[in-house]
Amino acid sequence: MANLKEIRNRISSVSSTMQITSAMKMVSAAKLKKAQDAITAMRPYSDKLTELLQNLSATLEGDSGSKLAEDREINKVLIVAISSNRGLAGAFNTNIIKGVNARVAAKYAGKEVHLVTLGKKADAILGKTFKVIENNNDIYDDLTFDNVSAIAEDLMARFEAGEYDRIDIIYNKFKNAATQIVTPEQFLPIVATVQEETTATADYIFEPSKEEIVEGLIPKALKTQLFKGIRDSVASEHGARMTAMHKATDNATELRDALKLQYNKARQAAITNEILEIVGGAEALNN
Repeated sequence: MANLKEIRNRISSVSSTMQITSAMKMVSAAKLKKAQDAITAMRPYSDKLTELLQNLSATLEGDSGSKLAEDREINKVLIVAISSNRGLAGAFNTNIIKGVNARVAAKYAGKEVHLVTLGKKADAILGKTFKVIENNNDIYDDLTFDNVSAIAEDLMARFEAGEYDRIDIIYNKFKNAATQIVTPEQFLPIVATVQEETTATADYIFEPSKEEIVEGLIPKALKTQLFKGIRDSVASEHGARMTAMHKATDNATELRDALKLQYNKARQAAITNEILEIVGGAEALNN
């Protein structure tokens, strides 16, 4: 059994750890509210914009569509992996790494796959397996639509230049503080929604033309899609960290209580031994 001093040191260490995890939980809880409000407000706009673009793209005929909607034979693939710069968030970053590996194994086996990473964790781990052509770890220092737009424009330029035949993004979609869903999405080419024949469609007159509308909508929709994915990831990170730190605080509390019980038992045993020694010494003097 450990002596009293060792147990006291462990109790002190566990208590300090518990204070840290509790503080991190409260910080993440405060940041989560803001991030959750941002993604909740943005989702309807993003989803409707994507739906509008897909429906409009499906009505274009022949070669009148955008190059960003060009469906090619897949030889080279670019995956945008969205993780975080910091750890202590449970399985948040690990799930992204597993999601990338699963996506490659299921859809792109035998293809040349490169990565663009957003977040140091994905960059550090996936960089050992795949070629990372660009990392944007500093995006979280100033997360604005303009900064994300620059990344989206670079992705669009690479696709238009024929460097890649398919571009996907993989991120954690925020459901609630305890649940984050690894979500792979096709970024490029644009996926056109084919309407069913039984669906009645109105004959619209477009001004300007449908082609011009699509050309203007596509860059905006893609930038919004990427920005939504990063926003989702940020909210998911705070939720995952808050949950992980809550569990860590509970575990530290249980461990501290168990150590205190062990300390009290050891202290009581030491006192009992001292009493027995005193009684035994007194009896020896009397004899």
